[in-house]
Amino acid sequence: MSDPADYRKALGCFGTGVTVVTAHHEGQDWGMTCNSFSSVSLNPRLVLWSIRKEASSLPAFTQSGGFTVSVLADSQASIANQFAKGAMAERFAGVPVHRQASQRLRLDACVAWFDCTVHQLVDAGDHHIIIGQVRDFGWQDAAPLAFCRSQFGQFQALS
Repeated sequence: MSDPADYRKALGCFGTGVTVVTAHHEGQDWGMTCNSFSSVSLNPRLVLWSIRKEASSLPAFTQSGGFTVSVLADSQASIANQFAKGAMAERFAGVPVHRQASQRLRLDACVAWFDCTVHQLVDAGDHHIIIGQVRDFGWQDAAPLAFCRSQFGQFQALS
């Protein structure tokens, strides 16, 4: 069996977008950086993301009934870092947000957002896969933030 660090490096070769996922649970806002976000189905509108079973925020995302995904713009790398660690109050400090009808927060200036109810929870190794049904969404024509090999970057179209 190879070294876990090598496995992580191999996984890091797959470039992704970067999101911040938020929830509102027991009167508190929760948020975390996530790059495991993916579409599942167009009809019904389903998306997924995964969370470590040991995450302190697990109950907020699995028991609150829903979550909002904000797809970050290429100018929001500092926000991705801010939501990656630290106390919840610190994560939201100074970040412009919009409270939706669902009471969940979405980040201003994001490229796209998806407000979802939890559709299904799938047990998968040391993570849970959370599948959400999209109830509302929006987008703007702006450049998204990219992440590959542990570095932030930008997508560039091939000519």
